Amino acid sequence: MVVVRELFPLVSVDIALFCVDDEGLKVLLVKRAEDPFARRWALPGGVLKPHLDDSLMAAARRVLAHKVSVELPHVAEVATFSGPARDPRGWSIAALFYALLPKDKINALVRNKVEAVAWASASAPGHRLAFDHDEQLRAALQTLRARVQDDVLPLHLLPGKFTLTQLQRVCEAILGRELDKSAFRRRLKGSPDLIELDEYERGPQRPAQLFMAREGFRF
Repeated sequence: MVVVRELFPLVSVDIALFCVDDEGLKVLLVKRAEDPFARRWALPGGVLKPHLDDSLMAAARRVLAHKVSVELPHVAEVATFSGPARDPRGWSIAALFYALLPKDKINALVRNKVEAVAWASASAPGHRLAFDHDEQLRAALQTLRARVQDDVLPLHLLPGKFTLTQLQRVCEAILGRELDKSAFRRRLKGSPDLIELDEYERGPQRPAQLFMAREGFRF
């Protein structure tokens, strides 16, 4: 049974956690175990707890800590969603955040109030999401793409050492289109966020130089 709240708006946080694999850009979804929207897929989220959270950012990190077993290096706010109809419990406010992490560093766990977790295509998740999370996911993806189009590098999605080809593939996965290799590498020249290493990745082709992100880089 859904309890309707009448006195104060319900304040919550929702997080679009992105990673990239061989199939493209993915987002983490959870299957809700309780009403409202029991057994429906949604973005990970939770209610603000003033005795635990000194900010909405802190709430987002706390909520993700229940789904991911590592400390996230970067979480950024996207937008706020509000209104009387987005949650059947009553008037509500939700702050949407996005986070980036390599998939091999994420250990998504089934916790309380969650039946299952799954990775879905960020652009076509294949589920009608609970609440207004379809709209939220589109907003997070639009923000992520805009950052990459503005030449901000999504280095949080890459391993500690990576090649420029790996970086290009991550950017292509986010944008949903191929990039010209020569033009892409011209954009990278002089980037303060890339550290060139005297190390190479060996393979069937000629060795590829390795790079790493500058310490403290923010996307």
